[in-house]
Amino acid sequence: MQPVEGVVQHYAWGDTTFIPRLLGLAPDGRPWAELWLGTHLNGPATIAGAPLADITGPLPYLLKVLAAAEPLSLQAHPTKTQAVAGFAAGRYPDDEPKPELLLALTPFEALCGIRPVDATLELLDGLGARDLAAAVAQDGPGGALHGLYRGRLAVGPIVDACAEADGPETSWVRRLAERYPGDPSVAATLLLNLVRLTPGEAIFLGPGNLHAYLTGAGIELMGASDNVVRGGLTTKPVDVDDLLAVVDPTPLAHPVRPAADVYALDDTPIRLHHLAGPTEHTSAGHGLVVTSEGETGYLAPGATLAVPEGTTAYVAAA
Repeated sequence: MQPVEGVVQHYAWGDTTFIPRLLGLAPDGRPWAELWLGTHLNGPATIAGAPLADITGPLPYLLKVLAAAEPLSLQAHPTKTQAVAGFAAGRYPDDEPKPELLLALTPFEALCGIRPVDATLELLDGLGARDLAAAVAQDGPGGALHGLYRGRLAVGPIVDACAEADGPETSWVRRLAERYPGDPSVAATLLLNLVRLTPGEAIFLGPGNLHAYLTGAGIELMGASDNVVRGGLTTKPVDVDDLLAVVDPTPLAHPVRPAADVYALDDTPIRLHHLAGPTEHTSAGHGLVVTSEGETGYLAPGATLAVPEGTTAYVAAA
């Protein structure tokens, strides 16, 4: 394995300690949100000071370590067809889709996909959020999202209904409403699956999946694209029209994937291997590695990685 130097992104929502300690560095007070390993132009990794892409060419995937101390934006990613059209129109930075897989390294909370309708109606009826419940019952979750973002459903009464209610969903509504008062995305979280991952569990975020990472650290594997359509819960630009066009309102009944040795990035040949030493792994393609000892490296096609006892390695390859 050849050592690779990734690119750290110091976004405001990042955790101050997880990534530097993983890399054996002293925290410096800054948020260390993401460590990028790949060839994407927004954060190209290097080997011995030279671009990784000089060896691999443009990789079809991006491997990250993500550490969130604060919630990220509520967002979705376009399909391949939408990405091509949006790139041609100047709306998107890439002409490729951005399927994502998040594997938890610590306890991790996220919003992932539309919750099944019956479960959502039960939650909303228990809160007394009658207008939102009626919209879901009559128009489905997609129609309810349109009602929230187009101003046909008032956000305030929905947030008020959560003021004294117990439960993790309403707790997050209160926290997010303090940060983003009046934001329709705060109320939209009540339509989504709130997942709590234990280390080793994963979620897959395909095109159109409305989601937000809330807190925790994990390994992210995604298509080599930076196409993000934000609806809210952020100070960054949002595009409600594009979000509503991109979101897939189909309910997602089982968002959490159990711990496994290999995680597939659906509908692609890209895989994430979870290796607990002692073991060996031979790379089928250009592979990138992150270990629990803070090593980051490159595996050439056909190269073998020896993972010693007590070490865990995460290997991405197409």
